[in-house]
Amino acid sequence: MIKCNLSKQMGINKLTIQDVHEKTGLNRNTISNLYHESVKRVDYDTMNKLCKLFNCQLGELFEYIPD
Repeated sequence: MIKCNLSKQMGINKLTIQDVHEKTGLNRNTISNLYHESVKRVDYDTMNKLCKLFNCQLGELFEYIPD
């Protein structure tokens, strides 16, 4: 299972979904779905923008948890 840690990163940086939308240009629904971990796939551009915003590595946003 892949876990998305966007909500954790947003909490650390005290950002709302609207803040992330404004700073990255990503669709609010995309951010909301990642925040609530209800996405099926994420494209490279989205991951790149989030890593750039949070100045982090991909492994800090997404992690693999064995079943």
